[in-house]
This record gives sequence, structure tokens and C-alpha cells, in this order.
Amino acid sequence: MTDMSAASPPWRQNDGHRRWLQSQADDLFTFFESESFNPAGGFHAIDNAGHAIKSDAVRPLHATTRMVHCSAIGHLLGRPGAGDFVDHGMDAILNRHRDAKNGGYFWSFDDNGPREREKLAYGHAFVLLAASSAKLVGHPLADKLLADISEVLEKRFWEAAHGASAEEFAADWSPISAYRGQNSNMHLTEALMAAFEATGERGYLEKAESIADLILRRMAGSEQWRVPEHYHSDWTIDREYKGSDMFRPYGTTPGHWLEWSRLAMQLWELGERRVDWLPGAAKGLFVQATSVGWDAATGGFYYTLEWSGAPRIRDRIWWPCCEGIGAAAFLAAHESSAFYEDWYRRIWSFSARHFIDRRQGGWIPQLDDSLSPIDGYFVGKPDIYHALQACLIPLYPANSSLTRGIVRTR
Repeated sequence: MTDMSAASPPWRQNDGHRRWLQSQADDLFTFFESESFNPAGGFHAIDNAGHAIKSDAVRPLHATTRMVHCSAIGHLLGRPGAGDFVDHGMDAILNRHRDAKNGGYFWSFDDNGPREREKLAYGHAFVLLAASSAKLVGHPLADKLLADISEVLEKRFWEAAHGASAEEFAADWSPISAYRGQNSNMHLTEALMAAFEATGERGYLEKAESIADLILRRMAGSEQWRVPEHYHSDWTIDREYKGSDMFRPYGTTPGHWLEWSRLAMQLWELGERRVDWLPGAAKGLFVQATSVGWDAATGGFYYTLEWSGAPRIRDRIWWPCCEGIGAAAFLAAHESSAFYEDWYRRIWSFSARHFIDRRQGGWIPQLDDSLSPIDGYFVGKPDIYHALQACLIPLYPANSSLTRGIVRTR
């Protein structure tokens, strides 16, 4: 695309673009609300056409909690019926995912009860996010959930010696492995900031700053702002680790550099700018992701890279573009620059052309190297979380989470 960013005001200030973003967000709500509500508890997965996949009865924790978070956003925006989804999801978290015997939250359940009983930091981070978003909308069970998940995270996951979270336990809290991961800690940082905004309790913010110091300043900073994904129990980098390609792929994942870029700027603002290295980290992460993670020939972010920086999994996944949009919007709001504006437009233009499904709704989750949609890591259309935030983050001030931004501007 020809660079025309210098010839016009930023898109974020353009009334037509802002209406387009609102329209895209509304389309996402409509797509995911239509058949996702599962009367038996939790939410159905959705196929490519927006229909419930009733043959798949497993409801994972991250899907339930993200729906609560996104429905809380819908409620804050005045979307009728969104509160019912918050109610339904909160019930599933507390009565279907929660382990009444040992505490904590099972990874998944089906119609017969708990399915995968592991206690994973990734899922627990999203429980904290859901509780925090529910508190902002005044849900009557929010304080109960927030108190419970905060206690579980403190007693079971938090490792004060490292200033970050452990990763995975069995149902009885016996350790599953010595693995430590940045992905769960990144999302825990997001959730801790949301909890701080919802409660004003500074302990949440201090934990978020501690994780960022470990993952960004010490680890990514020593790797030229490329975020290592996998670690040993002592938080030394495990360069040989390879788990599942969807959640724990080998190498590095530039989409996470973009996600951290936005979170770093948000953390800098919430901490009243006392952690002065965060803006530099945010810029470094964004520059690296766009320099080595973007395919300059056909567009889109490669899913993973080798340690050398060469593409490893060349497929394009929808969520790195979503996170790139949010990061570009945040950075552009703090530094008027044609560089960030150009990337904001470039990523949106690629996403609008290749990921937004104009025929069936939602976003296409995965493209191959020729940019053709493929069935890969996902069944149907994944949850609303990443795409919705990409549409809404540019509409609100870049000094807080999306939920808090909506509350402040209502």
C-alpha cells in the first residue's frame, strides 16, 4: 500500500474511521452473541458461519473468562443483553470451573463435570481479568471471585523469589513440570493492571511491574527486545523447548512482542510513569516485531521465528495483527509519528482485506504463506477477545485498560 499517512490526520481522529471501528465491534458482538450461549453452562465454540459447534462440549477456562471480559465491555458500552452473558459466564467460572475441594480453577468442563483438571497460570490470569471487568460493571459476584482468585494466585502461583508466576499444577496442586512461561505471565500482567484499576490496591500493580521487570527489562532487553517464550524453573531461558504450536511453540512469537508493547505503555501510565524504562521497551518491542516479524513481500506477521530471526512458522494468525493495531494506537497516542501511524494503517488494511470475514462474519483465524485461509490450530472462529479489543482500543485514551477507558469517558 502506498504510504499516505503524512497527507492526512491520524485515522484515530478521523470520524469515518471511528464509525468504522464501532461498526466492526458491533459486528463481532452480533456474531459471537448469536449462538454462543450454552444453556448447560458456559459458551459454545462457534463455527465459521457463526453457528454453535454442539458436537464439541468442552468449555475451556480461557474462553469462558474472555467472554465475561468482553461481555462486560459490551455492557459498559450500553449493549442490551450483554449483562446476561456476564451473569452466565460468572456462574460457569464459580460453579463449573472452580475446584470446590482443592481450590483453583479447572482448565475445562463438559456436560458431565470437570474435563481437564489441570490448574494453569494462563487460565487463572484470565479469571482475574474476568473478575476485574465484572467488578467495573458492578456484578454482585465480582468481589467474591476477585478475592478467591487473588488468594489462589498469591498462595499457589506467585514465586516471590523470581517476582513472577509458576506455570502449571495438577488438580491437587502437585507440580506438573518445572516449565515457566512468559505467555501466562504476560496475561497475568494484563489482569493485575485491571485488578489495580478495579480496586485501587497497589499490590496488584507492584506484581505487574515485577513481572515486566523480569520478562522485559532483564530477558527481552538482553535479547534485543525479542521476548523469549520458555524458561526453566530458575527463569533461565530454555532455547530448546517446544510444546504445542498453538500455546507453546518453539522459538519466538512476534505477536507477543506487540502485545507487551501496549501493556508496557499502559503499565507506565498506571504506575504514574515511575518505571522510566517502560516506554523505551515498548518502542523497542514494536520496532523489532515490525522489522523482523512482518512479511515485507505479502504482509502479515509470521506466527513464529527462529532464534536467528528467520521465519519458522510462516502462517499468519489473526491475533498478532490485533495486538499490532493496539500497540500502534497506544504508541501513536504518546508520540506523534508517521512511523506509528503508517503501521497502524498498514496492519488494519491487511486485516481488513485478509482476516475480516465479510461473507460469514468474525475473523478468519489462520492463513497459509500464500494468504489463503486454512484449517490449522483452530476449529471455527476463536473467541472475540483479540479482535474486539483491536476495534475498540483506538477509540479510547491510551492511559489505561480498555474497560477503564470506557468507564472514564461515559
